[in-house]
Amino acid sequence: MSLLDALRDRWPDSAPVRPLARQSWSRQRPTYREAKPEVIEAAAARAAARPSGNWFVLAASTDIRADRPFGTHVGPAELVAFRDQDGGLVVGPGACPHLGAPLAAGRVECGTLLCRWHGLPLDRDGGPGWRPLPAHDNGVLAWVRLDALGGEEPLPAPVLPPRPDPATAIAAVAKATGACEPHDIVANRLDPWHGSWFHPYAFARLTVEHAPAVDVVDEADDRFLVDVTYALGPRLGVPVRAEFFCPDPRTVVMRIVEGEGLGSVVETHATPLPAGQDGHARTAVTEAVIATSDRPGFATAGKIAPLLRPLMRWGAARLWRDDLAYAERRYALRQS
Repeated sequence: MSLLDALRDRWPDSAPVRPLARQSWSRQRPTYREAKPEVIEAAAARAAARPSGNWFVLAASTDIRADRPFGTHVGPAELVAFRDQDGGLVVGPGACPHLGAPLAAGRVECGTLLCRWHGLPLDRDGGPGWRPLPAHDNGVLAWVRLDALGGEEPLPAPVLPPRPDPATAIAAVAKATGACEPHDIVANRLDPWHGSWFHPYAFARLTVEHAPAVDVVDEADDRFLVDVTYALGPRLGVPVRAEFFCPDPRTVVMRIVEGEGLGSVVETHATPLPAGQDGHARTAVTEAVIATSDRPGFATAGKIAPLLRPLMRWGAARLWRDDLAYAERRYALRQS
């Protein structure tokens, strides 16, 4: 028996971190038989049929500041966002109604956006020829409602899953952009079988315990249940059980349901962008990691949250660097 084997035998069950046995990447159990394309596509199609109320993720809440405007696009719509005097989120068209100047190049003073070309003032009540759009800020992500783009029955707020209490959680938001459609991002996340094959640096011992049938009847069964160990290095990991589900057409949520970090969630949101110069679709991926724990030491972790958030963003961005290649490949194959 090796020293590591002896250590594993004596490792306390209460410890969140577990030693990992050395395993060759090529000797993992193949998952291609379980990862049935019809199951993944059916799950993505059911997600696409769910109502969104025309809400789209705009940015991380921290991206929208009171001292300068934030400019972006959702689909073909140019948008600008800023904070009013009370810190409230204001979102509206990004082109000045006067002569079309980019409002994102303006300035915000005392809750009023001033156009840089001629000083036209705009605030939460609007301005000449300019009206704000419905917006929502939950402290982690900023949303905008675009009824013309969504084409659905409007809802008063985004369709959001339960989250940990922000007061006891640590949240970080990572962003990436890919040459694909939102459907490709969702389908990527609804294929948990690729995790330890495509991301061996992050996942080990991944087993899909439950996958929804192609013809799901009970909404509660429309989820993937996965046992996985999050790798902290080549020889240590944190085993958890997690569920994956879609609350709306452009969101996939991963929630830890057993193990360390119970209740923590990772929300992956796909927002359409204007087509690229090559005419191909573009999609923004906004991933919110909201971590919590009932362990006493987590309160201490909260005190160093400014140091942890960059690491959390780095980890999410690393995964999406790979997964965007996966999503872009799906899109490219459809175009060929």
